[in-house]
Amino acid sequence: MVKKTVARVDLAEAIQAEIGLSKAESAHFVEAIIDHMVTALETGENVKISGFGSFVLSEKSSRMGRNPKTGIEAPISARKTLSFRACQELKNDMAKAR
Repeated sequence: MVKKTVARVDLAEAIQAEIGLSKAESAHFVEAIIDHMVTALETGENVKISGFGSFVLSEKSSRMGRNPKTGIEAPISARKTLSFRACQELKNDMAKAR
């Protein structure tokens, strides 16, 4: 079974078919939305899309880690991570699709 990845161009084509914008306008629309989401995440805001899910930033503190191959301990620096949490509606839809 081959899984397809939805790319920006696919989103633009879906907008073009649904709304009737030109291909260039649809692509610009997708880029504007993604740029706005990236800017919000860069400034430390979480991004929530109702009916879809949330992109959530979290802080991980520094800690000691260990190389599993050699067993040598090494410090792991503090960092921010980004995760996606699907909303319950999307989870239910995915369960029905199985």
